[in-house]
Amino acid sequence: MTRRTIGVMAKTAADGREAAQLLARRGAEVVSGAELATADVVLVLGGDGTLLRAANRLRDTAIPIIAVNFGHVGFLAEAEPESLADVIDKLVAGNYRVEERLALDICVTTATGKVTRGWALNELAVEKAARGKMVDLAMAVDAQPVSSYSCDAMVISTPTGSTAYAFSGGGPVVWPDVEAILIVPIAAHALFSRPLVVAPDSLIELRVTPGTSDAEIWLDGSRSLPAPIGSTISIRRAAKPVSLARLEAVPFAGRLVAKFDLPVHSFKYRLGVQRR
Repeated sequence: MTRRTIGVMAKTAADGREAAQLLARRGAEVVSGAELATADVVLVLGGDGTLLRAANRLRDTAIPIIAVNFGHVGFLAEAEPESLADVIDKLVAGNYRVEERLALDICVTTATGKVTRGWALNELAVEKAARGKMVDLAMAVDAQPVSSYSCDAMVISTPTGSTAYAFSGGGPVVWPDVEAILIVPIAAHALFSRPLVVAPDSLIELRVTPGTSDAEIWLDGSRSLPAPIGSTISIRRAAKPVSLARLEAVPFAGRLVAKFDLPVHSFKYRLGVQRR
């Protein structure tokens, strides 16, 4: 059997050491830190935030990432901590499949012509920079003006991110194999403020119009770009997706029920009330 190189990125040093020891005992070469880019697959120990940080670190590679949930909800995680040994056995044996997830590229052009770029796997949030004010945004999709908003924020999400910030803002849950981009206004002072679902290859443009606040763009909740008044923010599907390693062909509906503890039986049935 070919010796596999497996990267480890953990939220805590103790969890990282435990995983590295298990991997070494099974004959894997273990790498971390700057050597993660040499791995066949990267094992992440933590919550969704740790996985998103790993995805950013590995953005210039095609290395698949798999997470074991040592965090809270862990919606992107493949397994819980009690299954760590089993996950490691399958990684060492190469028994996993790779699933590609749509990502977003972001380009900010200021009124002076300065250009900054970023990317996101879950979402980008265009937020007000001044806490006590709103941000004014004019939106166009595929060069067609759609609407203007005075709001606390505008979330542009992938299907992967539809269970995160977009979900909290009232957006729909979108199955990850559906190709689409979500637009979710947050606390908009507007009659038309419904979430929108657009085609995966649509170009979304947001202009920070003269109003009450500059904007700040948060990418996956951990990286930011400034967008002062007059800036145009262009969002489109990234040419390069993110690769996630999967062990089991578990339906997304099952993951949704488990993570959100959804009531799959009727309310009366759960209380033991029988029909007459």
